[in-house]
Amino acid sequence: MATPLLALFRTLVYVFLLAPIVVVVLASLNAGNFLTFPPQGLSLRWFWTFLNNDIFLNAIAYSATLAACATAVSLVLGTMASLYFTRHAGKHAEAVRIAVLLPLILPEILTAIALLFFFYEIGVGTEHKIALFTGHVLMTLPFIFLNVNTSLQGRDDSIELAARTLGASRYTAFRRVTLPLIAPGLSTGAVFAFIISFDTFGISFILKGTGSAPLPIQLFDYLRFNFTPEAAAVSTVSILMTLVLVVAADLLFGRRD
Repeated sequence: MATPLLALFRTLVYVFLLAPIVVVVLASLNAGNFLTFPPQGLSLRWFWTFLNNDIFLNAIAYSATLAACATAVSLVLGTMASLYFTRHAGKHAEAVRIAVLLPLILPEILTAIALLFFFYEIGVGTEHKIALFTGHVLMTLPFIFLNVNTSLQGRDDSIELAARTLGASRYTAFRRVTLPLIAPGLSTGAVFAFIISFDTFGISFILKGTGSAPLPIQLFDYLRFNFTPEAAAVSTVSILMTLVLVVAADLLFGRRD
């Protein structure tokens, strides 16, 4: 009796999670002039409109660049934090873990407001991109830290010690022994970090300066004055980009692991 109920509950959870995505995709195919559901006929006209809209194309390029840079910095900082946590933190390990995961534990809006106050207090403000970039790094860092930690916890320390004993320097031992062992955690964490940075709204909304805006902010500004299916078309493309990234990461790293 429990198995059918569990299957029904699991099905309802999947429906609850996937239904909004299905609605957005169908709304992007709307042939009408307004964003409605169910769609008034099916058409790809709004995808062509989106592809000819430089504002959205620039926003996607800006978000992808910002996410890639934030992920790259988080990979370095997260790996360093994970190595320190597993090797040297000792009795302070829990404090280190909480400090790194704090942006993930706290509501995103609180982190954004705290950063806003900090950068205005030091006289930087949001005119420069450093505030927005720092916010994205903080939001992506926990995902790198958690995934690399998982890889490090299953690692045999004697392997790197053997490399050091055979004459390898600390850098060579890390590059040729430790780095390949934690590569699955790095790749998985990088995928999660990129997706989070690309789609995050709160940090971008609070810390956005003048000039270019990330895609979520551009969509928000667009929907304030327009209510056409073009917004759904942009969202559908964003969903497809995320799906392609996850599938590509699984094909490149998942099966090999």
